[in-house]
Amino acid sequence: MSLIDYQQKLDKTVQPYVKPYWDPLSNLARLTEEVGEVARILNHQYGDKPKKPGENDQLLGDELADVIYTVLAIANSQNIELDKYLEKAIAKLETRDKDRFQKK
Repeated sequence: MSLIDYQQKLDKTVQPYVKPYWDPLSNLARLTEEVGEVARILNHQYGDKPKKPGENDQLLGDELADVIYTVLAIANSQNIELDKYLEKAIAKLETRDKDRFQKK
């Protein structure tokens, strides 16, 4: 599925609610929280911060999906179709940055 497919699926899911999308700053706070959860997992796995005794395991994939979900919600609330913007971001790597990093 493309990003627009996921955006449409998300929109269909939330439209029955009185307020389908949170206000932009609330969504930003949610995104920040979700990215923080990703950071926590990575810091536990690769950083210097060990987990607390008895702290539940979180799956990185679950938290990354939460980040993507929140980004899609923000895009929908702002009427932005992300497919073309992701293509644009990838094109930068293929053109502007193509010789910037060492290749295999």
